[in-house]
Amino acid sequence: MANTEALPFYLCLAGPTASGKTAAALAIAQEHACEIISVDSALVYRGMDIGTAKPSAAELAQVPHHLIDIRDPLQAYSAAEFVRDASQLIVDISARGKLPLLVGGTMLYFKALFDGMDDMPAADPAIRAVLEQEAAEKGWPAMHAELARVDPVTAQRLAPMDSQRIQRALEVYRVSGLPLSHFHSAKDTIKSIEESDSTGARGLISLEPLDRSWLHGRIAQRFDTMLEQGLVDEVRTLRARGDLNPDLPSMRCVGYRQAWEALDAYEASGAAGPLPTAVLRELGIIATRQLAKRQITWLRSMPQRQVVATDQAGALDAVLQKVRLLAN
Repeated sequence: MANTEALPFYLCLAGPTASGKTAAALAIAQEHACEIISVDSALVYRGMDIGTAKPSAAELAQVPHHLIDIRDPLQAYSAAEFVRDASQLIVDISARGKLPLLVGGTMLYFKALFDGMDDMPAADPAIRAVLEQEAAEKGWPAMHAELARVDPVTAQRLAPMDSQRIQRALEVYRVSGLPLSHFHSAKDTIKSIEESDSTGARGLISLEPLDRSWLHGRIAQRFDTMLEQGLVDEVRTLRARGDLNPDLPSMRCVGYRQAWEALDAYEASGAAGPLPTAVLRELGIIATRQLAKRQITWLRSMPQRQVVATDQAGALDAVLQKVRLLAN
């Protein structure tokens, strides 16, 4: 893995889902010779295009993109793997005389790149299987309550149905006897901020709306577009493979989880004809709003970020102005 404290300068564009990151990134690419590194835990998966709002073929052709379509949905992709891959790409892109532009909304990946990875226990398949069985019997809210007893710091920032992260936090505790928060706090955050010039964290631009209803409207519009483009059929195709299940990280992505559960319920009912999407639409929009809220919370914990009010007139010009100042 490249040493993140010795990386050449790179620029980061972060923001909650549907905040306009793709459009802003392409505008930056028109002014600067750059290559885009995706910071998105869903875009890594092949065959998951509609529900991830993956950039179109035309958008991908405008500027080189990296870390998109690099995993089969059956495979996992960790923050540690992202740090390894992104670090090497930053070095390579810089060596080509271009600006590495990291774009996305997976804040854990940004944090891991900025602060480095802690010596956290590796995944333990046996303990993970036990946790999945317990969750099937008790439900994830009960597992969240257990996490609150052993690691209240981590539990406080997780939703009761955030199964993937609850499972990981409990797994870490059962493997090591230490809470996940112990590993996250092991590094000195102040030192990380002070060293931000050498890690490139000074180049973090954050798209954050002043009016949350603006973002909610865009989220609803985008989910409607996904349904129109065939999200349900995309999930049907993934289900038809026969080797995927709803507990995989790929199928836990917002939109895919809700569509999978809707298809389960529909098939169990024995109904015929197209799947009614009204309930799926409501659940998908709610889940996406919750995701956006978590992303904004993560962003607000990053004091080095430079905020652009993405819902205000002239937001794109403001982004470009910040990029000019940072990149020169």
